[in-house]
Amino acid sequence: MNDTPGWASPGSASSDGHDGVPRPAEPADERGPASNWSKEQPPPGQWSAPTAPAPQRGPVPPPAPGWGGGQPQGPWGQPPAAKPGVIPLRPLGVGEILDGAVSTLRAHWRTVLGVTITVSVISEIANILVERYLLPEPPDVDPNASPSEALSQSVESLQSSLLAMVPALIITLICTLITTAVLTVVISRSVLGRPVDLSDAWQEARPRLPQLLGLTVLLPLMSVGIMAVGFIPGVLIGGGGGAALVVLGGLAGCAVTLWLMIRFALASPALMLERQGIVQSLRRSAKLVQGAWWRTFGIIALTVLLTVLVTMIIAIPFTVIAFAVDGSSFSDLLSGTAPDFGWPFLIITGIGSVIAASITYPISAGVTVLLYVDQRIRREALDLDLARAAGVPGYGSEPPGNPSFRS
Repeated sequence: MNDTPGWASPGSASSDGHDGVPRPAEPADERGPASNWSKEQPPPGQWSAPTAPAPQRGPVPPPAPGWGGGQPQGPWGQPPAAKPGVIPLRPLGVGEILDGAVSTLRAHWRTVLGVTITVSVISEIANILVERYLLPEPPDVDPNASPSEALSQSVESLQSSLLAMVPALIITLICTLITTAVLTVVISRSVLGRPVDLSDAWQEARPRLPQLLGLTVLLPLMSVGIMAVGFIPGVLIGGGGGAALVVLGGLAGCAVTLWLMIRFALASPALMLERQGIVQSLRRSAKLVQGAWWRTFGIIALTVLLTVLVTMIIAIPFTVIAFAVDGSSFSDLLSGTAPDFGWPFLIITGIGSVIAASITYPISAGVTVLLYVDQRIRREALDLDLARAAGVPGYGSEPPGNPSFRS
């Protein structure tokens, strides 16, 4: 029984030393009226008051719902978390974040593949046309050139490569912008278990495109600026000491850039789902990642590794087929000269790139958004707002609109 002050067990001893069991009075002496009592008395504790027969009881009714047996139990004896959509509304593990991204692709495959395939096809067509008609021919490298000529050829080759990267980066930036905006809306709906089509997702994402464009441009520029600060001192000094300083500055710049990119990794979903500006979304991401930098880095690194592996698995067979179809490019590659890729090679490798992007884009975007949701659940109990917005019984009702992701 309860030992809390104010509670006492039935039959417990009283404070004056009696054991609480009724017994006959002790005879004062042998001449008194109590002397007629027999000297052999039953031992203490066997006296009991007469009791009436116990009433007959019917069958015990089953427990009411929510009080035991009928409810599934979680690992700690509590009801499991609500799961109106692709993830349970509680802090998530790494596997659950990845599974949620893949589940979103399965649950809304028409919408997801509609936007990713469309954007990827347009991107590949633009890249092929730019590479075929706008970029200059890559310079030939003479294997028998003198050291000074080889250095000059290397500089020209580097300039040509950088020039060829600019249109591809611009096209990739625009495609990433559109897919990130639309997929963020799709994933946020899938967390609540709500249906969404491409038209609805585009209508909701379109007003945020200017801010998302500014954020998408700002982050690479920030990285370039940090790397430039690391390289410039060594370049200005020159010589052997300058080269060593360039290496050290480059390593320091890479470390700072990596730290900032992980710190700002959740800025995009914060901007889209909380309707915040560029600077506010950067601050929001830094606040959510604070104290969880290594966990965020590990999940993002694992996602990048998985997407690279998936891309290689898909791209390598298409590249081999493209080389087999376009034999001249393969022979040029073996001879050490710059290959002149023909239309068959560009088309076949482009198809492989579209297929790979259609799979990896949703997974990458899904992990970022679900990581943002997970951090808000851990820090701000967002799971309660999400359950309320999803209409889970016992959490109340959500006001009109979709404010559950807003701060």
